[in-house]
Amino acid sequence: MSRDHVQSARRPAAGAPAPAGGAETPFLELLARGASADAYEQPVLLARAEGRPAERIAALEDAKLLALRVRAELEGRRRREAELSALFETAHDLAGLRDLDAVLRAIVQRARSLLGTDVAYLSLNDPARGDTYMRVTEGSVAARFQQLRLGMGEGLGGLVAQTARPYVTEDYFQDDRFRHTRTIDAGVRDEGLVAILGVPLTLGHHVIGVLFAADRRARVFEREQIALLGSFAALAAAAIDTANLLAETRSALAGLERANEIIRDRSAVIERASDVHDRLAELVLRGGGVHDVAAAVSQVLDGTVEFAEATAAPARALEASRAEGHAVRHGDDWIAAVAAGGELLGALVLRGHPGLDPVDQRTLERAAMVTSLLLLARRSAAEAEQRVRGELLDDLLDARDRDPRLLRDRAARLHADLDATHVVLAARLDGTAADAGQEADTRRRLGAAAAHLAATRQGLSAARDGGTVLLLPLDPGDTATAVARRTARQLGTAVHEPVTVGASAPVEDLAARPDTVAAAYAEARRCLDVLPLLGRSGDGAAAEDFGFLGLLLAGDRDITGFVDRTVGPVAAYDERRGTELLRTLEAYFACGMSPARTKDALHVHVNTVAQRLERVGRLLGADWQHPARALEIQLALRLHRLAAPARH
Repeated sequence: MSRDHVQSARRPAAGAPAPAGGAETPFLELLARGASADAYEQPVLLARAEGRPAERIAALEDAKLLALRVRAELEGRRRREAELSALFETAHDLAGLRDLDAVLRAIVQRARSLLGTDVAYLSLNDPARGDTYMRVTEGSVAARFQQLRLGMGEGLGGLVAQTARPYVTEDYFQDDRFRHTRTIDAGVRDEGLVAILGVPLTLGHHVIGVLFAADRRARVFEREQIALLGSFAALAAAAIDTANLLAETRSALAGLERANEIIRDRSAVIERASDVHDRLAELVLRGGGVHDVAAAVSQVLDGTVEFAEATAAPARALEASRAEGHAVRHGDDWIAAVAAGGELLGALVLRGHPGLDPVDQRTLERAAMVTSLLLLARRSAAEAEQRVRGELLDDLLDARDRDPRLLRDRAARLHADLDATHVVLAARLDGTAADAGQEADTRRRLGAAAAHLAATRQGLSAARDGGTVLLLPLDPGDTATAVARRTARQLGTAVHEPVTVGASAPVEDLAARPDTVAAAYAEARRCLDVLPLLGRSGDGAAAEDFGFLGLLLAGDRDITGFVDRTVGPVAAYDERRGTELLRTLEAYFACGMSPARTKDALHVHVNTVAQRLERVGRLLGADWQHPARALEIQLALRLHRLAAPARH
């Protein structure tokens, strides 16, 4: 406080008697320790209780009033310093932003934070249409509200945009100073807003938009708050101007930098917050991961910060942090939700640090926000890679791109080698979904699991024909059958549903002969169609497992019924009696219907073979060895053998 202010504080008011000696002493002590306003009554009450003279009490009353005036002056200065600090931090954040959307999001987030409102939003004028439209919202939950367009003079926002003056309403629906419209009122009602403050964003004499702060309850916005939002709106307009490369903003940012130097000298806390911001920005720019962010914040906060999946973090604290938008305390830990929109991605957990000041809490929250951006960026990159892999496989399947060099280059960028031996696999979910939504979700999960498998195996995948097709390299010593069964297990585990997989025979020279991929896919599809007919849904097999039977089985055929009608009595007899008639039949046909060779194959006496064949004749009929019947029986035996892996 300056010497003039001290002298004015000590000087009695005009017409008031000078306080008696020492009357100001207790009040100076209260001022020194920053006591509340109620505490200033205590010296007067104590003097009255002690029965001090009226002159002494009057002197104390005068000293109290003088002290309260000094206290109000000091409080005002402290409040103004806090506002300047907040404005500086806003300017510092916005100074580094160049993308217009990022600038607008930062503006709205800061406006909501500065005034502590439920919702903040920003509208920009559209000169071409002659109205103003909602551009960015923070804290909004209603879709209709987020898409509002206001004509000039319509609603509170339209009035601000038209008049270039701030307007505030304590109760929107009871205020008739502006023109209500059904569309605007419906959007405001959906959002549940009651008290709204709007200030213009101006560049020179031109209004470019409106910045709003609103609550879902009745609230009186004080004059200081209106002025503060107006100051921030000036910074916001300058930031928008910067994003649009307008020359006027350069001088404004230079002034903010000078203010930055002044405030940085007075605030070590803001210096640390700026350092954290720079570290996080550097991490993002050099492609750091979520664990790098946690390590950087651990150093700044002098504690252990870890990233936890949403399922591993304390559920109640995590939900509270997401709902409040702030880090919350959980025992001796702090939990900051990592969220994007309505999706919970995880949490940053600060371990064993119960005493966390507000600036460090904000640091943890900012780190959580950066973590969410990194996770979204990683997801976007994965989705983009998945699309590129799918496009390349689609081109191979459709044989649209026959330039081998171009195909190899595209595959190499995805770490795939088209010159290696591959297997084409067709995968499909065989479960029945409850509804179309569930079926679409299950297919999406199958596609994601297939894409992940293809990426880890340097292969390709794409959605096709209601299922998924994969192109995977065949390792030395591996077989198409083994790859199909392994893929069926991996995909089924990933989606928690049975997945049936059919594989083609190994294919080579994909870049030189891309049409082979389409042919291999057709072969894999035929194999996929056969497996459910054999009762092997959820299993995997290759075309080589079926031979010519794959062609016979393609389509909707009653394989089980055919097997039961042809050799069912023999199978039933074996099951009841524990005999080996089916095995004897297979050996008999394999040995050219020679009992002598059959007994050698089975290592039994020839009489045993004769007895078993006699029993077969009684079960199947006397004509079972006629050529037509014998062919059907051999085919049924083969089908029965192919279906055996599903039963065992």
